[in-house]
Amino acid sequence: MGEFWPVPDVLAYLAGRWRVTRSVRDLASGERGEFTGTTVFTAEEDGGLLHHESGTFVWQGVARPAERTLRFRPGAGGTADVRFADGRPFHDLDLTRGRHVADHPCAADLYRGEFTVRDPDHWRTVWHVHGPAKDLVLRTDYARDV
Repeated sequence: MGEFWPVPDVLAYLAGRWRVTRSVRDLASGERGEFTGTTVFTAEEDGGLLHHESGTFVWQGVARPAERTLRFRPGAGGTADVRFADGRPFHDLDLTRGRHVADHPCAADLYRGEFTVRDPDHWRTVWHVHGPAKDLVLRTDYARDV
């Protein structure tokens, strides 16, 4: 099957509970942080998924609770349209080949995310954030919580 595991229906694949570990590296300052927690994808009435992530983020030695919510809407051919909790567009997501790259401009910064699927129970995102306000790399590993 190659390096990546194709996903014919991204919403079916993501549904459920995932263990999450994320490393955050500030390339400008050299600071590093880490998030550990869970992400739960639950069905919504429109056929999409509500993504809720919660856990602990450690930055500069200080641990804090952290959470975020996204909405994954059904797209054509097994893809998804990812939106922020308030409905604003974030990025598209097409894992039919097991890998996808998406861009999200945010003010003067550009977020470029690479999504890769390793197998039925493991996937990864790597976001590179560049611009006048940020120079970050965020690497997140997901493992299905069975």
